[in-house]
Amino acid sequence: MNDENISGATSNLRGDFFGGLTAGVVALPLALAFGLQSGMGAIAGLYGAIAIGIIAAWFGGTPTQISGPTGPMTVVSAVVISTAIEANGGDLETALGSIIAIFLLSGVFQILLGIFKIGQYIRYMPYPVVSGFMSGIGVIIIVLQIFPFLGHSSPKKILDIFSQLPSIINDINLDSVFLAIATIATIYLFPRLTKLIPSALVALIALTVISTVMGLDVKIIGDIPEGLPALQLGSLSWVDFHHPMLLIIPALTLAALGTIDSLLTSIVADNMTKTRHDSNKELIGQGLGNIGAAMIGGIPGAGATMRTVVNINSGGKTRLSGVIHGLALLIVLLGAGAYAKLIPLPVLAGILITVGIGIIDYKGLKHIPHVPKEDSIIMLIVLGMTVFVDLLQAVAVGMVMASILFMKKMSDIAEQRSYTGSVEGFAREEAWDDEAGISEKVRKQVYIKHFDGPIFFGFVNKLQDMVVSLPEITVVIMRMPLVPYIDQSGIYAIEDAVIALKERGMVVLITGIQEQPKDMLENVGLIPNLIPEEHLFKDFPSCIKALEAGEVKPDPNKDKEIVWNLINMN
Repeated sequence: MNDENISGATSNLRGDFFGGLTAGVVALPLALAFGLQSGMGAIAGLYGAIAIGIIAAWFGGTPTQISGPTGPMTVVSAVVISTAIEANGGDLETALGSIIAIFLLSGVFQILLGIFKIGQYIRYMPYPVVSGFMSGIGVIIIVLQIFPFLGHSSPKKILDIFSQLPSIINDINLDSVFLAIATIATIYLFPRLTKLIPSALVALIALTVISTVMGLDVKIIGDIPEGLPALQLGSLSWVDFHHPMLLIIPALTLAALGTIDSLLTSIVADNMTKTRHDSNKELIGQGLGNIGAAMIGGIPGAGATMRTVVNINSGGKTRLSGVIHGLALLIVLLGAGAYAKLIPLPVLAGILITVGIGIIDYKGLKHIPHVPKEDSIIMLIVLGMTVFVDLLQAVAVGMVMASILFMKKMSDIAEQRSYTGSVEGFAREEAWDDEAGISEKVRKQVYIKHFDGPIFFGFVNKLQDMVVSLPEITVVIMRMPLVPYIDQSGIYAIEDAVIALKERGMVVLITGIQEQPKDMLENVGLIPNLIPEEHLFKDFPSCIKALEAGEVKPDPNKDKEIVWNLINMN
C-alpha cells in the first residue's frame, strides 16, 4: 500500500464503511444472478465480485467506484463460456482452461490499454453508439430470462430462444412464473415503503423463504462451494495454444467492453462527486481485478454504475469503500453457502429482468424522432447488431458510421459557408471583443464559455471538464454564434452540464444560438424545460445589458423542481 492510498482510505472511515457495506448488500443478489447467467454457476459471480471489488477499488483511478460483474460483461462472458464448452465436447471442466485463459488475457489487455494511455479516448465514443449498445445489452438480458421465468433452462443464443419458445408454451411452470413476477413487483414496489434496505435483497431473501416453506416446485441454485476459493491456474495446462486467435479475439472483446463499461461509470462518479478520475489508472486497476477474478474461477466485471451510485449516496468517498464492499461479500461467501443454495432460479431471473430493464436507454429511444436522423439510424443499427450479431462488431460498425457521417456533415457545413460568406465562420478574435466592456460587478459573477464550432461526440469531455473545474460563480454564459451543428452526444452533454450547474445554484444563459442547435434543444425539451426562453439572447451585448440591469432573476424553487424532474425522467 502506498502512502496516498493509506491516507485517502482513512480520511472518511465511517462514510466508507456504510457506503461499502450498502454496496455489498446491493451487489450480493446481482453477483449470484450474473454468475448463474454466465454458465459457470452462481459462485463464479460471487468470486468475481469479491476479487474485482477489492483489487479494482484499491488500484483503480476512481476512488468511489464499485466494481464487479455487470450485465454487459456477463452477456459477453456467457458467449465466451458457451463457445468454449461447445468446442470441448459440451464439458465445462474440459473447457475451463480456455475460459480462464481468455479471462486472464482480457485483464492483461486492459492493463496494456492503461499503460499506453488509451483510456482517455473513451470520451470520443458517440452517444448513439453507447445508447444502442447498452439498450441492446438490456434486451439480451431480458430475452435470456424468458425461459427461466417460465421454469425452463434457457438456450444460450438469442435466435434459439425465439425459435424454441413455442415448444414450451404449453409446459409453463406456474410456480416459477409466480416467483419471478413477485420478485419484479418487490423490486419496484418495496422502495415505496423504505429505501434503507435494497429491494433486490428483500426479494431474494423473502421469496427464497416463501419458496422453501411452501415447497414450490421450482429449480434452485443447488450446492455451492463454501470457504475460500482455490486457484484455478492448473486448468491452463489443458489449453490449446496452437490457435491463439481463438483466445485473443474474445479477450479483446471483453477488454474493450470492460473499458467502456468502467469508464462510463467513472464519468457518472465524477459528475456526482465533482472530481476527476484517472482513466488510465482505472483501466490498470480493472485489469488487475479481472486477472484476480480469473485466477480463482470468477467471471470478469467492470465498474458498476448502480452500485457506485449507492456507494456515493451512502457516504463512500475513498477507495476503502470498494474494498469494504468486497470484504462484505467475502464474509457472505464464508458463512452463507448453506442458505444460498436454496435460492430459486426464477427469483434470479426476476432480478436480472429488472437489471435489463434498467440498462435500456429510454431517453435515447424516446428522442429518436427529435435528434438528428443520422444519430437515430446509428443507434438503431447498433442496437440490432448487438442483439442479433455481435457486440464488438456492433460498436465497430457504429463508430465507423458515426465518423463517416460526421465528416460528411462537416463537409456540408464548410461548403455552405463558402457559398453564403457567413461572417460567423471567421475572425474569432473579433467575435469576442465585445467582452472588454463588461463591468467589474458583472464580471465577478459570470463565467463565459466559448463554443468555437460544432458540438459533437468529440467535444463532450471538454464540457464535462468545464463543469467540474468551474469556480463558485452565479451565471454561466454559453456563447454559441459559431456553433452551426449539434449532434445527439452534444445535446446530452449540454443537458448534463446545465443540470449539474443548476444543482450548484447557477443560472445558464445562451447567446447567439443558431437554428439547428436551437431546434435540437427544443426537440428534446431542454428548451424551455431546463433553459427558459427568457434565458436565450440574440447576441452577447443584449445578454450583458440584461445582467447589468438586474433583469435575469431565476426562480430557485422552480429551477430545482425542473432539475429533479429531469434527473428522475432520464
